[in-house]
Amino acid sequence: MAYSIYFVRHGQTYLNRYNKIQGWCDSPLTPKGIEDGHQAGKRLAHLNFAHAFHSDTNRAARTCRYILEENVASSEDLTPKALPSFREQNFGYFEGSDTSQAWLMIGADHGCRTFNDIITKYSIEKARDFTKEVDPFHDAENNAEYWQRVDQGFEYLDQIASDGDKILLVAHSTLIRSLTSRFAPEVDITVSPKNGSVTRFDVDDNGKIKLAYFNRYQDDAKY
Repeated sequence: MAYSIYFVRHGQTYLNRYNKIQGWCDSPLTPKGIEDGHQAGKRLAHLNFAHAFHSDTNRAARTCRYILEENVASSEDLTPKALPSFREQNFGYFEGSDTSQAWLMIGADHGCRTFNDIITKYSIEKARDFTKEVDPFHDAENNAEYWQRVDQGFEYLDQIASDGDKILLVAHSTLIRSLTSRFAPEVDITVSPKNGSVTRFDVDDNGKIKLAYFNRYQDDAKY
């Protein structure tokens, strides 16, 4: 059994616009974010999705709805469902903080000033562990906690997918970068996937997950 998962980053939110950390906290889509969803939908309009999912955040749910409004190939009965396992990383105490200031606090003891400094010098996995270490409440997810949750999501997809299925899944930037780091470590994840961009993973007959492409958003690209 082989199938494909089309991960779409949600549309721009107000916290994105204001350069604030946004993991488990949520904020509304901006007008641009609404357009991000519709544009992603137009690029994927002729793909017949067997399933449609989004994380259990409002920003992902709304983006998923806008994508499906543009789709002309999927069943009219296709109803998107929430998958909490694919929620964004929990940044704990740093939720809603200024992004630049938060990553300086998280990375300072390790000689890093930015998120990209941390993932370049160490890894995106270490960035999670560093975040939990510095969080005074220790509510942030460390790397082991994070993957325990996300792997449950992949187990569920394996259970419901049929051979040849195309699955739409609206999710988040750090999650998409983390998956790319895990399954295609040669890809430069210091480049953040754009709001509304598509990253596709293919699952083969043996359950092996491979990256097909990362951060694709061009209107003339093949999806």
